[in-house]
Amino acid sequence: MRSDRAKKGLERAGARALIHACGITRDQLDKPFIGIANSYSDLVPGHIGMRRLQRSVEIGIAAGGGVPLNFGIPAICDGIAMGHLGMFYSLPSRELIADTVESMAMAHALDGLVLLTDCDKITPGMLMAAGRLDIPAIVVTAGPMMSGRHQGRRLSLVRDTFEAIGRAQAGEITAEDVAELEMEACPGQGSCQGLYTANTMACVTEALGMSLPGSATALAGSARRERFAYTSGERIVELVQEDITTRQIITEAAVHNAIGIDMAMGGSTNTCLHIPAVAHEAGVDIELEFFDQISQQVPQVCSLRPGGDYMMEDLDWAGGIPAVLSVLGDFVEDNPTVSGQNIREIAAKAEVVDDDVIRTVDNAYAPQGGIAVLRGNLCPDGAVVKQSAVSAKMRNFRARALCFDSEETAMEAILADRIPDGSWAVVRYEGPKGGPGMREMLNPTAALTGMDKEESVGLLTDGRFSGGTRGPCIGHISPEAAAGGTIGLVEDGDEIEVDIDERRLELLVDDDELARRRERWQPPEPKLKTGWLARYAKNVTSAATGAVME
Repeated sequence: MRSDRAKKGLERAGARALIHACGITRDQLDKPFIGIANSYSDLVPGHIGMRRLQRSVEIGIAAGGGVPLNFGIPAICDGIAMGHLGMFYSLPSRELIADTVESMAMAHALDGLVLLTDCDKITPGMLMAAGRLDIPAIVVTAGPMMSGRHQGRRLSLVRDTFEAIGRAQAGEITAEDVAELEMEACPGQGSCQGLYTANTMACVTEALGMSLPGSATALAGSARRERFAYTSGERIVELVQEDITTRQIITEAAVHNAIGIDMAMGGSTNTCLHIPAVAHEAGVDIELEFFDQISQQVPQVCSLRPGGDYMMEDLDWAGGIPAVLSVLGDFVEDNPTVSGQNIREIAAKAEVVDDDVIRTVDNAYAPQGGIAVLRGNLCPDGAVVKQSAVSAKMRNFRARALCFDSEETAMEAILADRIPDGSWAVVRYEGPKGGPGMREMLNPTAALTGMDKEESVGLLTDGRFSGGTRGPCIGHISPEAAAGGTIGLVEDGDEIEVDIDERRLELLVDDDELARRRERWQPPEPKLKTGWLARYAKNVTSAATGAVME
């Protein structure tokens, strides 16, 4: 066993003494040591229920013949961090999480890992660590939140709180209405109810084969969720005994399936950062263009919030990820999973219970997948848009730019209604280096939607968006402004045109003028000069390559 290097041999007497100090018996030294990377937190709704899941995992590991060993992992709630300094830390925390899991697993010579996770950056960070370590590992997500209820209407976080800010600003609802929605939109534990980044990544993880079939959608707080945790605990011991490691699961075929499920469901654009980062750590090379190739092959068969009206609970009751895989047919490439079944076996056994929540390919919501990759002189290395959340009217949009060098100045202008219809709000110096940390901009996009401007104003940024964003919002513009990208040369009044169907994004300024502007351009002073984010800004790569650290 891998753990033998820390617990066997005369020279390990001191290590054994410390292990026994943790309450471990002599007999347990002969059993696999299974780490539980536990991101429990009192601060994150998706993670507040993990103590019960931890117990179920521990019981499962012990029943399987292993020794459960729990350790903590940081977790940031993007919704709470949104719109202030906290969001600088969100995407970078993914690297901290991967490094922490690696450090604990290697320092203590663990035989296998159960990765207890749920929210936006925590799940990809855990997967990155698993791919990097290449030891047996299994992911247990804590599950999606139930919908809220208010005056007979179902509620979800983004539509009924973040977008309500814009509605209140427009005078459609009162501050008292907003206060009532705040109390009811999020009824308890779990990742936010729509197909935002957290739930998208849970679905991606299941399609990768790194979590048990059906587990991505089982609701937080349910007995079914605890049974998944217990079974995962048992199963990780078997994976250790069979020496089935992560890179045997996360293959090129698995990555293909993960992107396919993302496209079929209309998931978050943040997967264009996270899936490449996970693949990179697992030794699978993919390019941003791979997302667009798959998007043009796979129709969108689900329509969940924010683009649609269904929620994760509806998807679960309709058959979950196995049912979605089943309607994709031959597109799904066969690959092993941590369950011991191959992915096509899982799909073949699945049943679609509600054929509007999960439609057939012939009756899809859209002929293409949820994300499009754009190219042009404004984004020679690429940009991404959640095309499933863009109306037909805005798929081809030509308008004049209003430029903002931070999210805060853009938000101030939006709430003051200073962005006229027929405009692009260009928000720059918010990329991986320039942010630093590539902040998620749910506040500006939700405010525009709440003010009924999603069909008259577009937003362009070298930052990124929440999975809850809808409307003509184009992010990940690469190269970013801080790296000398064209977005840093845009001036107020410049015309910009997007054609999503042609995958084109162009700044309508001639090359000679852009060359003159480039000669005048000076790189900005770093926003942060101390702390670990200053180091992050120096070492992070482009959004086009997953914003991984060199």
